[in-house]
Amino acid sequence: MGGGALFFRFGPSTATLGDANPELVHCWSIVRDEPDALIEALRVHVYEKDYYYSVRALRPEDLPPIERAARTVFLNRTGFNGLYRVNKSGGFNVPFGRYKNPLICDEENIRACSRFLQETDLRCGDFEAVVKGASEGDFVYFDPPYIPMSATANFTDYRPGGFGRPQHDRLAKTMERLARRGVKVVLSNSDAPGVRGLYEGLKAPNLKVHVVRATRSINSKATRRGKVNELLVTAG
Repeated sequence: MGGGALFFRFGPSTATLGDANPELVHCWSIVRDEPDALIEALRVHVYEKDYYYSVRALRPEDLPPIERAARTVFLNRTGFNGLYRVNKSGGFNVPFGRYKNPLICDEENIRACSRFLQETDLRCGDFEAVVKGASEGDFVYFDPPYIPMSATANFTDYRPGGFGRPQHDRLAKTMERLARRGVKVVLSNSDAPGVRGLYEGLKAPNLKVHVVRATRSINSKATRRGKVNELLVTAG
């Protein structure tokens, strides 16, 4: 679902969106299918520290579907920097965020997203399985958890087991196979040491590695946030 922003920007008539995170896929499914119920569930949530940690401690699999999705939205809106991170047991462990007045229930946005998602196939699973049916002329965008710029900048714990170098190697090979069968592919990643080498050696048609400047805000120190180099890889 990292490509969700691109999906909403271009608004294709049909699309497949996939992610390995079941909480995220479940939440998007509820936004698509039951926006009114989700809005009502979000209205009971409040921005308060002790309350935040009580909601964070809930096991999502123990909640009814609507409340489960509302928990995901609430934690995203009120947790530190909107970060999604889990521990080794799969428990959400992002600390309470510091905001003046966060908008927990964005009713207008939820309804708009629901309209966009009506003809969209939402899938939870490994990226290879999600794109297995992609064929010539299709467009695929991969937005994986980025390879960390340093040992202390590790934000790959997006799901139990993380997304490490073996997964990035497999993703690069998947991109190569797709491009060679006529699929247009775009992939984004950090410009960390060794990352360019993952893609520059691929035998894919029209392969190009572009350096772009992007604004990033995920850092505990505000002075270290700002513009950074990222890679955009295109092929096919």
